[in-house]
Amino acid sequence: MNVVASLSFTPAVGDLPFTAQQRTLLTLAHALGRDKFAARAPQWDESASFPFANYDDLRETGLLGLCIPEAHGGLGADYATYMMVAAEIGRFCGATALTWNMHICSTLWTGVLADGIQMTETQRAEHGRRRDLHFARVVNEGAIYAQPFSEGSAAAAGRAPFGTTARKVEGGWLINGKKIFASLSGAANYYGVLCTEDKGDQHPDAHDTLYISVPATAGGFSISGDWNPLGMRGTVSRNLTFKDVFVGDDEQLMPRGIYFKGAQTWPAMFFTLSPTYLGIANAAYDFTVRYLRGEVPGEPPVKRRQYPTKQIAVAQMRIQLESMRSLFTRAIAEAKPNPSKDEKLRLYAAHYSVMEGANDIARLALRTCGGQSMMKHLPLERLYRDSRCGALMLPWTAELILDRMGRETLYEAGERDE
Repeated sequence: MNVVASLSFTPAVGDLPFTAQQRTLLTLAHALGRDKFAARAPQWDESASFPFANYDDLRETGLLGLCIPEAHGGLGADYATYMMVAAEIGRFCGATALTWNMHICSTLWTGVLADGIQMTETQRAEHGRRRDLHFARVVNEGAIYAQPFSEGSAAAAGRAPFGTTARKVEGGWLINGKKIFASLSGAANYYGVLCTEDKGDQHPDAHDTLYISVPATAGGFSISGDWNPLGMRGTVSRNLTFKDVFVGDDEQLMPRGIYFKGAQTWPAMFFTLSPTYLGIANAAYDFTVRYLRGEVPGEPPVKRRQYPTKQIAVAQMRIQLESMRSLFTRAIAEAKPNPSKDEKLRLYAAHYSVMEGANDIARLALRTCGGQSMMKHLPLERLYRDSRCGALMLPWTAELILDRMGRETLYEAGERDE
């Protein structure tokens, strides 16, 4: 039996042997995107405003708790299922999918991924108690978590300690620093900040990275700066400043030292940006097919499919899309703690292929559909702009991926040239 036959559409990840849960969640995401998110996407883009209405829908359908275990009131989706559903949402609104990723990762990292990181019994108990609190906020209060990385330095790429610091004080932590490109700024209820523990020795160390939740209402926390970018305008990624922001001990999203260990153990934790762009690639392809067939709503029913050059372009787009899907689905199926060298290199290849391939497909779609497709009442020019942003996103920009792949192919662990 072909299980995908029970779906009325082909998901962004292709026709796979989905589980019953995956079929249900993909159907939900597709319906939300088709019936609500797609029509709203232009307004978030035009005004560079956050998609609050979409988040009301995500909250109402339980998708804010997608990766929270069922025992905690969530939907209990695993890593691969999240990646499939995120791609489907990205097909209809890139900004919603990308910001939802930041929120979901706050639950995924502390949930499924943390379960695969080695901890002491004390750390495991501490983590379990604290994540109960954070999970309850999402399930019971509909809370949204952001996940600010960038500081304009090498820290977000994993090559240096974060400049944002946390100093231990009685009952909690004092946080100081600044984050840039902080998606969900002004929309999140909590900001899962990556920072370096300040031990007072003037020797910050990436091993001492802390992952701490800062409530939006905390004293000393502020948001500043304009937001008028090329694409992904609805992410509203402004600057965050922390000036002696106090948070209690229970705001730790991971125990001391566990984030760094997790980043080494679970490289696939940084692959979660890519589903958004696989969804965008699908959207550009979908639009091109409808346009050439004269089936775009609101447009004259003029067929352009008879031209060989356009047939060849669609074939090229489909070949690249299938290649991206294949690498992507192989990578999410293999995602686990401590992957082999081949699995890690394949993960890098999948990320690079999706991030660069999405823009390749959107570029070819614009050229194939012609001048009319540049008009803002059609989605293609927005898809093109959004697609260009993926290769620039830390911690795995396209350049850093190439650097990692080349270095880790040619050097085994511990090897160096004299």
